[in-house]
Amino acid sequence: MNNKTLKVLEYYKIVEKLKEKTESSLGRELASKLVPSTDLLEVKRIQNETEEAFTLLIKRGNPPLYGIQDISIELKRAEIGGTLTPGSLLKISDSLRVSRSLKKYLSESKEDRGSNYPILEELISSLSTFKYIEDSINNAIISPEEISDNASPTLRNIRRQIISKNEAIRNKLNSIINSTSNRKLLQDSIVTIREGRYVVPVKQENKSNFPGLVHDQSASGATLFVEPMACVELNNELKELQIKEQKEIERILSELTELVEEKSESIRENQKILETVDFIFAKGKLALEIDGTKPIINNSGYINIKGARHPLLNVKKVVPIDVYIGEDFNTLVITGPNTGGKTVTLKTVGLLTLMAQSGLHIPANHNSQVSVFDNIFADIGDEQSIEQSLSTFSSHMTNIVSILENVDENSLVLLDELGAGTDPTEGAALAMSILDYLHGINVRTIATTHYSELKVYALTNQGVENASVEFDVKTLSPTYRLLIGVPGKSNAFLISKRLGLSDYIIDYAKNLISKENIEFEDVLQAIERDRIIVEENKLEAEKLKIEIEELKNELIFEKEKVEKKKEEIIQKAKEQARNILKTAKEESDEIVTELREISFEIEKEKNKKIQESQDKLKMSLDEVEQDLAKNLLEAKSSKPPKNLKIGETVEIISLDQQGTVLSAPDENGNVNVQVGIMKVNVHITTLKRVKEKAIKESQVSTKNIIKSKAQNVKNELDLRGKTLDEALLDLDKYLDDVYIAGLKQAYIIHGKGTGVLREGIRSFLKTNRHVKSYRLGHIGEGGSGVTVVELK
Repeated sequence: MNNKTLKVLEYYKIVEKLKEKTESSLGRELASKLVPSTDLLEVKRIQNETEEAFTLLIKRGNPPLYGIQDISIELKRAEIGGTLTPGSLLKISDSLRVSRSLKKYLSESKEDRGSNYPILEELISSLSTFKYIEDSINNAIISPEEISDNASPTLRNIRRQIISKNEAIRNKLNSIINSTSNRKLLQDSIVTIREGRYVVPVKQENKSNFPGLVHDQSASGATLFVEPMACVELNNELKELQIKEQKEIERILSELTELVEEKSESIRENQKILETVDFIFAKGKLALEIDGTKPIINNSGYINIKGARHPLLNVKKVVPIDVYIGEDFNTLVITGPNTGGKTVTLKTVGLLTLMAQSGLHIPANHNSQVSVFDNIFADIGDEQSIEQSLSTFSSHMTNIVSILENVDENSLVLLDELGAGTDPTEGAALAMSILDYLHGINVRTIATTHYSELKVYALTNQGVENASVEFDVKTLSPTYRLLIGVPGKSNAFLISKRLGLSDYIIDYAKNLISKENIEFEDVLQAIERDRIIVEENKLEAEKLKIEIEELKNELIFEKEKVEKKKEEIIQKAKEQARNILKTAKEESDEIVTELREISFEIEKEKNKKIQESQDKLKMSLDEVEQDLAKNLLEAKSSKPPKNLKIGETVEIISLDQQGTVLSAPDENGNVNVQVGIMKVNVHITTLKRVKEKAIKESQVSTKNIIKSKAQNVKNELDLRGKTLDEALLDLDKYLDDVYIAGLKQAYIIHGKGTGVLREGIRSFLKTNRHVKSYRLGHIGEGGSGVTVVELK
């Protein structure tokens, strides 16, 4: 990129603002080297860097970057075997702390929903953390000049001895200077230090009377600083302890240096990453300061900057401009009065393009578009040089010659006051020729001028467009707005008239210029007048639009209010209906409860009678069983079976039933036999063996019965509509059938009703020998209208 252009467009002032945002000398060094890139992918990447930093600054605040320092010298010293000073070790500790804090900062940022910072995540995740080195340094070193007592137990012990020794020496010296015999020999009753040893001030004439070693004397020579002989040994011991302390400190520093040396490569890589991160966040901070946005980058030469503001001007006073070029036209001719903002427009377009190509956000509205150019050339300002004997025209033309020699299709050319400084006719012709050449090779060109001929040139050439900076004739001041598509009017006659110039002078001046020029100016004046009317109508339309929008919002609000009121009324009605239903339900529940109590009393009486009948039946069965047992004991086999074995099938003669032997005959001849579900103890004389054929026939018969039961019996029994007595009889038979069939679960359907049938069935199931457990059905099984029975 042309260095002269960077200077003219004040690019280096932006770099200085960027350097102020860095936290370290490393980041500042990187910022000072910033130059615009001409690679489209690179520009997009560095723009994404800035966007990530900008987003993180808004969401998480400033990152923990304080403490980044250049530690390359310290790392080199550690690698060649040197010992690092406490200050150097603290710098390394700070660097490690920043690395660790940054990783934590980013991990917290990942918790943000939708957060995505791929570039910074890759950089920061590459940082190495060595908490043990950081802690070791911080525990051992308090400041660049002080080592902590906690650095090692040995150091702590030595320092305690030093304190004790110092105390002993002071006590000894205090006893000497406070002695009556010694006081007259001393200049002052004080203790001081010379050459690291404790001494007292002795008068010169008393030297021979005060035994000790002289270490110094006053400037006048009247006072000698003498170390008393009584303290020499103590001072020697103190000196030895101080030497030990220094050696221990050197050992500690050496150990810490070795820790750093082991990880020096990783720490050096950390430093490179940290300076990059510092630089990226500086770009984000600058974007925040200038209210910058990320532009849309292209390489097609298209510029469309909306609400552009020069970053070096006061953001509260600068008037934003909209400027575009490169699609319908590639040459833009800006006309207008001096101090109207033409030059600022050129500088704004050029500087914002340079910033975008440097990865910096630009002070403009969102979705502004900027193209990546290989070169940007600018001829702006009066560079008249007395030393080189160059006029304003010559200076401008020298720059333009250089531009034309180096320009190519992918260049942006900014020309201020093109053709100025010479004869107007020749200057205008030369300006048109230069613009025509640049237009012909498809170079994006923005030029400012005062020449009317260039206005006509822009009107009559395709791909060339007029623009002007607005001027308020009423206030005789510029508005600094850029109007593309509208050529500027000079307003010289009108301004002169408003300033008080006589009409006859203005009329005479008009006669001196050509009729065509007057008509052209009149056309421009008409265009300007129509533009103002259109602008006013536009503002009125915008105002009406805002009012309509406000009315629409009010209607929406009122509609929502009515809907809300409607919902409240409906809700209130629902609540009233709910209360009515609740009251009705409570009343019906009371009636049902009363009916259930009456039904329960009736059922209780009925169950009582049923129980009495069952008790009588049981007594009868007991009598029959006793008679059977008696017959069983009385019935005897003519030939008792011999050698009965467990598992054999026998017939009990008195019962005419077959059973299985469970135990061998005891000494009294009694045998335990399984008959169906009953176990009976009978005498061997009442038994006879059953032949194998009969056993098989019996087994087959039993299997056929079970098979038949299993095929025909269902896993559910519907008792709805039956009385409790009928239901219990059917249930008893059904449970026998399902037990024989081998079913493990059955569903008893009794309905909900008053609950009498359900409670009677549950009472029956409690005592039935086939039932393992029972429960009410779940939602998909019939609920409280079904009882689910688990069988043994």
